[in-house]
Amino acid sequence: MIDFLDTNPTKQDFHMHTTFCDGKDTPEDMVLSAIEKGLERVGICIHSILPDYEFTGIKKELAFKQTVTELKEKYKDKIKVYCGLERDYYTDQITDGGFDYVIGAVHILVVNGKSYLVDSSKQDFIDGVNEGFSGDCYAYIEEYYRCVADVVEKTKCDFIAHVDLVSKFNEDNDLFDENHPRYVKAYRDAVDKLVKYNIPFEINLGAISRGYRKQPYPLPSVLEYIKKKGGKFILSSDSHTKENVAYMYDIWKKLL
Repeated sequence: MIDFLDTNPTKQDFHMHTTFCDGKDTPEDMVLSAIEKGLERVGICIHSILPDYEFTGIKKELAFKQTVTELKEKYKDKIKVYCGLERDYYTDQITDGGFDYVIGAVHILVVNGKSYLVDSSKQDFIDGVNEGFSGDCYAYIEEYYRCVADVVEKTKCDFIAHVDLVSKFNEDNDLFDENHPRYVKAYRDAVDKLVKYNIPFEINLGAISRGYRKQPYPLPSVLEYIKKKGGKFILSSDSHTKENVAYMYDIWKKLL
């Protein structure tokens, strides 16, 4: 069992992806970048299978785990390397185990048998609202947070990824009002349930490094509510390139 809170939060990064799924660099590239940046612990992740989507990489599970195991040994005198699975709410496949930790996430919504990616594009968000929720964006959001509220139970995760991922394309409230009573109630109901598990929420910098947002997940209103309820946090880069390992930790560590 990994204690994600027992070390300097800027000396670890447990959320990054590689060429085994939707990342651009190899696991070794990511480990070498972490060493260069002075990290003490690093976790390399692979996505679980998402219905209707092929990029996730879990079909390469055995090769992925073998590669990470080799890196653990190769660099054991320089850094601790861990093998992670980012498991989605809608993932039902059974792996053969062997992961050091699991990240819980909600990337898709399923309505009447059709899958809608939450974080693919602004237009996909709009299409999902119109097709799956009769144009009611807050119904879409309520369904997202209903899934988030159950993500620990469904995925048996060790920490919670980008809890307000649904806001990815909502910079400047372009898609919905983040102060709308239905939005506020939806995320607060989810947080109220999740904090009882006493596992960390991540402060995720991935959308900043990829140019989608100016603020990390969770946005300030959500983050402050989690703090108010006694939630704990870890920093994660959610990097998909070696350059973005531990991205902007020096700036955003203040949120901890």
